[in-house]
Amino acid sequence: MAEKKNAAPAKSGKTAKPKKTEKPKESTPSAVDSVRGEAPEPRLKKKYFLEIQKALMNELKLSNVMQVPKIQKITLNVALGEAIGNPKLLDMAAKEVGLITGQKPVLTKARKSIAGFKLREGMPIGVMVTLRGDIMWEFLDRLISIALPRIRDFKGVNDRSFDGNGNYSLGLKEQIIFPEIKYDEITMSHGFDISIVTTAKDNATAKALLTHLGMPFRK
Repeated sequence: MAEKKNAAPAKSGKTAKPKKTEKPKESTPSAVDSVRGEAPEPRLKKKYFLEIQKALMNELKLSNVMQVPKIQKITLNVALGEAIGNPKLLDMAAKEVGLITGQKPVLTKARKSIAGFKLREGMPIGVMVTLRGDIMWEFLDRLISIALPRIRDFKGVNDRSFDGNGNYSLGLKEQIIFPEIKYDEITMSHGFDISIVTTAKDNATAKALLTHLGMPFRK
């Protein structure tokens, strides 16, 4: 009986290796995301959404939470006439405003020339910063809870400094009331003009909002 022939050997050649499936690269969070993830929600902002909104709805007899007034932005302005002859004062003021607010300010410039004061149009005369979001809430909390109570013989802020459209203005005489400023590092004492812009339509509604946030109005 004839023997069966063995099957022909396979052709020589390199065996194709199975492709390795690459693991998707894990996205590394940026430094900004890390900071945001770890930073706690501002205390006053949390209080506003958990307590104050509901209280204002009842007090103002509002039917919708969207009608409840809120803070839109806060601007802080420093005008320095002395900077005309000493530009370094602007650098110091900018540094101090940055420390106080946590945000880099911008220069404000003269809108017109005044020969008697040696002031030319476009010349830097101050610094200002506009705060929104969490940094705004944090500044407002420090202003109300820490800075204002440090004013000597403080008896409250004026409740007549509203503009009729729901916005409030506050003038401070010196920067030392903010704990971020070190007394022995001050080269010149200067004040601030602070404007708190709200969504309120009138003075009474804006005052109710600020009162609930803790603004110490003079009685």
